[in-house]
Amino acid sequence: MLLHLSTWLEVEKYLESSSGIIIPIGSTEQHGPTGLIGTDAVCAEFISHGVGEATQAMVGPTINIGMALHHTAFPGTISLRPSTLILVVKDYLTSLAKAGFSKFYFINGHGGNIATLKAAFSETYAYLEDMQTKNFQKVQCQLGNWFMCSSVCKLAKELYGDKEGSHATPSEVALTQYIYPQAIKQSFLAPDVAGGHRIYGPRDFRLRYPDGRMGSHPHLATPEHGKQFYHLAVEELSASYSKFLDQD
Repeated sequence: MLLHLSTWLEVEKYLESSSGIIIPIGSTEQHGPTGLIGTDAVCAEFISHGVGEATQAMVGPTINIGMALHHTAFPGTISLRPSTLILVVKDYLTSLAKAGFSKFYFINGHGGNIATLKAAFSETYAYLEDMQTKNFQKVQCQLGNWFMCSSVCKLAKELYGDKEGSHATPSEVALTQYIYPQAIKQSFLAPDVAGGHRIYGPRDFRLRYPDGRMGSHPHLATPEHGKQFYHLAVEELSASYSKFLDQD
């Protein structure tokens, strides 16, 4: 059940039986020469919809722009500052909490969002309590990073070994190929790719990772691999969401 394709009457009816909602969040950032700029948001949204169908959960609108300042030296990247993303998440959750939602399960597609999301959860708890917002005592947030699912990581290791890398990875590129086969990109990729450098500012990032990849070999990706990653992520995150709903 997608929030943006529902009426307020349908949402009100849903809240009679569940206070849970899944929120996809990703990023709009470079993903190397063959990765789609929308990769992180596309993956998070598609998997969230699958989890929603599997668990009969409401799925909220995708937060497409994340914290990707370190990628802004590459054309096409759009980023929020951490402080801005915290405010976006706080306002998003406050609106839904006022309506009666209290269990917020974020399915995330971007590693750069993790620290900021955890800070946003803390800021939201404090704000809701200060404002004595409806059900503030019951509000809980949990983060599910699809690319960190144990089953996903196991398959990526089996398929790609150390060529998975840590950005513009074949696993995430494979998933986008499965979702959007018409948008598969082909490009020459140098066999040697940089890896292991710490990330500082955007100029330093592009200097050390000139084509945007971080130790990854996305040419290994296939739509068939992407289908496998999708089903594994949906299964594992569905179980995680259901467990989250059941806990106090």
